[in-house]
Amino acid sequence: MTKVLLTGGSGFIAAHILEQLHAKGHNIVTTVRSEEKAAPIRAAYPERVEVFIVPDIAQPDAFDEVVKSPGIEVVLHTASPFHFKFTDPKTELIDPAVIGTTGILKAIVRSAPRVRRVVITSSFAAILDEAKIADPTTIFTEASWNPVTIADIHNSPATAYRASKTLAERAAWDFVADPSNGAKFDLATINPPMVFGPVAHHLASLESINTSNERIVALLQGKWKEAIPSTGQALIWIDVRDVAAAHIKAGLEIPQAGGKRFFTTAGLFSNALMADIVRREFPELKERLPVEGTKGGELPGEGERFGFDNKLTEEVLGIEWISFEKSVVDTVKSLLAHGA
Repeated sequence: MTKVLLTGGSGFIAAHILEQLHAKGHNIVTTVRSEEKAAPIRAAYPERVEVFIVPDIAQPDAFDEVVKSPGIEVVLHTASPFHFKFTDPKTELIDPAVIGTTGILKAIVRSAPRVRRVVITSSFAAILDEAKIADPTTIFTEASWNPVTIADIHNSPATAYRASKTLAERAAWDFVADPSNGAKFDLATINPPMVFGPVAHHLASLESINTSNERIVALLQGKWKEAIPSTGQALIWIDVRDVAAAHIKAGLEIPQAGGKRFFTTAGLFSNALMADIVRREFPELKERLPVEGTKGGELPGEGERFGFDNKLTEEVLGIEWISFEKSVVDTVKSLLAHGA
């Protein structure tokens, strides 16, 4: 079995990666920011999982010790901030994303000579072009890059987040392409859009739910009862279990995945469709939910939204994507179990 370093092990996506890696019999080294986050992982996985505390991934030497764990062959780097609760985008989003990414690559070169592949969790945010979101002639693919720059990070919180993912991913590709850096490993990136799905790890409170699932929490808490909010610009989605599987396939199971970006999406979704599914599948929640026919959250028409094509990803990874209905139903069950 392979020894894998998984960063950010308490995160929403990483928790599912950890679960799937463990089920496949691999040995795992994972990182979290605090002992409080480490304890539930140690309790859930008493065997074949080693947990390191890395309190601040923005420090250039953050991963220096963990990569020295003997025998690591694959690194799955998921640790990066995804939230809009910041005051300074440069220090709270851009630096942790970019320095965290280049820092771990440098540490691998120095101290983990057996690593053959690194997979980085990027995002559809690094693919899209904000100016073309409503352009039906635009087709986003694995080859598309967000043209955002560091000069744009004060435009809006969403732009700052998208810049953090774009700049971090570009920094990673630039690092492995430069022979002077001495990288003996290859790279793949996973670029998901909105990620829904059940919670796999210990959730301290609903306030700490991942950003994408926050809308389902709001629906369950009755906040959509009068009007369904706009779906927003990110009109495509993926289930977290498929994102986890993509990391494992790209990192450990498919040799030809090296050097590729994977645009993991199951297709279009809308808040209106989400509300319809929950209303139909959970009639006992009807007092909290918008009644049938409530306006809002509809998908824009074909002439008002971007197109996308991820055939390359589907051909290489061979994942049969989980349906939106199953994803929503499983997510609601998980959130109800956590008190939603």
